[in-house]
Amino acid sequence: MELIHSLILGIVEGVTEFLPISSTGHMILTSYLLGIQGEVVNAFEVFIQLGAILAVVVLYRHRFACLFDFKTPGGGFRGIQGWLMLAVTSLPILVLGKLLEHTIKSHLFNPLTVSWALALGGVVLIVIERLRFQQAITSLDELDVKSAFKIGLFQCAALCPGVSRAASTIIGGLFNGLPRTVAAEYSFLAAVPIMMIVCLKDLLEIWDKLSPHDLTAFGLGFGVAFVSALLAVKTFILMLQRTSMAPFGIYRIIVAIVFFWLLQNHPLS
Repeated sequence: MELIHSLILGIVEGVTEFLPISSTGHMILTSYLLGIQGEVVNAFEVFIQLGAILAVVVLYRHRFACLFDFKTPGGGFRGIQGWLMLAVTSLPILVLGKLLEHTIKSHLFNPLTVSWALALGGVVLIVIERLRFQQAITSLDELDVKSAFKIGLFQCAALCPGVSRAASTIIGGLFNGLPRTVAAEYSFLAAVPIMMIVCLKDLLEIWDKLSPHDLTAFGLGFGVAFVSALLAVKTFILMLQRTSMAPFGIYRIIVAIVFFWLLQNHPLS
């Protein structure tokens, strides 16, 4: 890993992780453009996700602190109910991901699949914004365990790289009566447990393949991903307060078209 690669990938990870544009897809496409691959690169991409996770923990530290409040009555996103909500949201994708792990990594982690997923997902975002949803919930504390589980089912779509975990959970939130900003907030919070589990699992599998020489590149990428994610999450919430997700759908389609052209004219060797 060269430092310039660490810088670029760190920015891409931080900016895209919590936006409805697929961080995994963008990392695959960016690695393709940079011409880098291999076990060290895979380990790096997993490691810098922890930087993005830390950004959400810092930004929503008050929300995570509520999970350790077991005395205040009334339910909501706190105490046992908060932990249960995160658990039922994470469970479907963990189970399905374990069952399909080999198939997904063998057949779907490639620029062509990502391009198709970005394009189709972009169309879905545009169509979704033309629908009218009944907003039965006004704050995260009104979300119940049943709705959290349904959002977890939507999240399973993100097993296909390029779909976007953020997009699938936000759409799941909209179908369960959450306004955009609340759906996005829950998407950020729900990302932490699932990403922590997946990242730690993958790191344990490849940790012995790393060397002290990789530490500088990994540290740079981690820091850049952390700062980029902080800015991206804040900006995303402000955008949702003023506009829809349709611009992200248009962006996805444009990126997909560019990569379809690149793959046609500069195919992988």
